[in-house]
Amino acid sequence: MLNVVLVEPEIPQNCGNIARTCAATGARLHLIRPLGFDISEKAVRRAGLDYWHLVDVIDYENLEDFFARNDVRQMWCLSTKAPRSYTEAKFEDGCYLFFGKETKGLPESFLSEHESSCIRLPMRTEARSLNLGNSVAITVYEALRQLDFPGLQDFGKMRGEPR
Repeated sequence: MLNVVLVEPEIPQNCGNIARTCAATGARLHLIRPLGFDISEKAVRRAGLDYWHLVDVIDYENLEDFFARNDVRQMWCLSTKAPRSYTEAKFEDGCYLFFGKETKGLPESFLSEHESSCIRLPMRTEARSLNLGNSVAITVYEALRQLDFPGLQDFGKMRGEPR
């Protein structure tokens, strides 16, 4: 199981979309406070649609609380400032994928402390960053691809076929 860690997320719609990605992939969602919204807020629920019952969401007071409650054996920190691409990462089952707040990313001190675990999504130099929800989805699916999509269906249904 993958672990998606949102550090101080600010936009409820992003959190809802990320929760939906977690629901579809079986990833656990960790929310590090302070949050820029109330997790029960209508916008978060609406963006996650009817998937909230499929998401294991755990929230924490801060990063210290998170690390005190979790045995993190492998972590990857996503940042536009990272020296290497996410395609260079070797994702393991149970790894933690850290994403920062929409306006600032992960704290500089955190990135410095975990420099060897920092990866980025390649993009044009003129672009500041990708949407947080898109960044999470890209990274989660790359990790799952490397792990051969454990527990996920590997086929779809065409219209008219029995479900």
